[in-house]
Amino acid sequence: MSAVAPSHAAPSRPSPLARLQRLLTTTIGLKIVMAVTGVGLCLFVLGHMIGNLQVFQGSGPLNDYAKLLRKEPALLWSARLGLLAAVGLHIYASIVLSRKNLASRAVGYRLVAHRESSYASRSMMLTGPLVLAFIIFHILHLTTGTVHPDYHDGDVYANLVSGLKVVWVSAFYLLAMGALAFHLWHGVWSLFQTLGASQPRYRSFGRRFATGFTLLVVLGFAAIPLAVLAGIVH
Repeated sequence: MSAVAPSHAAPSRPSPLARLQRLLTTTIGLKIVMAVTGVGLCLFVLGHMIGNLQVFQGSGPLNDYAKLLRKEPALLWSARLGLLAAVGLHIYASIVLSRKNLASRAVGYRLVAHRESSYASRSMMLTGPLVLAFIIFHILHLTTGTVHPDYHDGDVYANLVSGLKVVWVSAFYLLAMGALAFHLWHGVWSLFQTLGASQPRYRSFGRRFATGFTLLVVLGFAAIPLAVLAGIVH
């Protein structure tokens, strides 16, 4: 009499909705969301900075660049919606992760010694909202012209120069670049950690890359209001 071995049904694979829920609720999933959206946002700010630096070539190249972006409205709006989704997911993941970190420490520490964290890492929840406020103002200022008193539709160069001639506006732009510097410096280095490339805090490729990338982007952006205020761009 032969015995029949019991059959084991193959485990069912989780549905796409279940995988998405896991991605957006678990600590590991949220860190992956932060890393992936962070990469996308870093690429955007780099491209945006390179495009804006055409202001040093005069009104023609910058306005032609803006017209090129408007020629394909479907592509432009797809990029805008993708960017909006990346920003939204990045903010959502950062808030949920912060709440998880606070919940894991039901009793606060009596003495806080910041041995392994930098000021940039501890200020992420401050620099993030400041950068977001700047993005909203920047859109209302130079994209829609809502808060620009001398806005001319289609003339990006004139709008940029006249807008940044206002001292408090340029000061706010420079303050936002300072916040962006802290946010990028820690965020880019954290990408290496999240994506599995373990990096020591000091003297690592990740830290050097984060420092170089941050200086490139922030100094590139900051050069524009400084050049307008100095009369180099007019």
